[in-house]
Amino acid sequence: MLYHITLHLARNKQFPEGSPSYGYELTAPLDADGHLDQEEWARKRSLCRVRRFWGNEGERQGVLIHRPGGSGGATWMIDYNQGRFGDEEAGYHLNQHRFVEGEYVTIQDEDEKPYTFEIVSVRHAEPSPAEGRRI
Repeated sequence: MLYHITLHLARNKQFPEGSPSYGYELTAPLDADGHLDQEEWARKRSLCRVRRFWGNEGERQGVLIHRPGGSGGATWMIDYNQGRFGDEEAGYHLNQHRFVEGEYVTIQDEDEKPYTFEIVSVRHAEPSPAEGRRI
C-alpha cells in the first residue's frame, strides 16, 4: 500500500533541535511492518514521488527508484532527473529501516554528504480496499 511519508532534518551541529524547514515528502509503498516494499514499488513506481524542501532553496521534485547492487543487494534512491545519471540521492540502508513515526533514516545528497532525518508522519496515500474509492 502507498503511504505519504514526511521526513524532517534531525538534530545536527548546525541545527541542534533539528529543523522542519529541511526534509522530504515521499509517496512510497510500505509492507505491513513499515519496510519499503519492492514488489509494490514495481507495480506502482509511477506514483512513487518525492519532494525535497531545503530551507530557502527551491523545492526539488523527483521519483523513488530501486536499483540492483549496493549494500544488501539493492539501493533505494531519489532521482531528480531520470535522463541524467549522477543527480541521485542514495538512502543509507533504506531497505532495512522501518518507516514509522519517531524512527530515523539517513539520505546522502548528490555531493555524498549524509543527513539524518526523523520520520514525523506516515499516512495512507490511497484508500484501503475496505474503504473503497471516495469521490
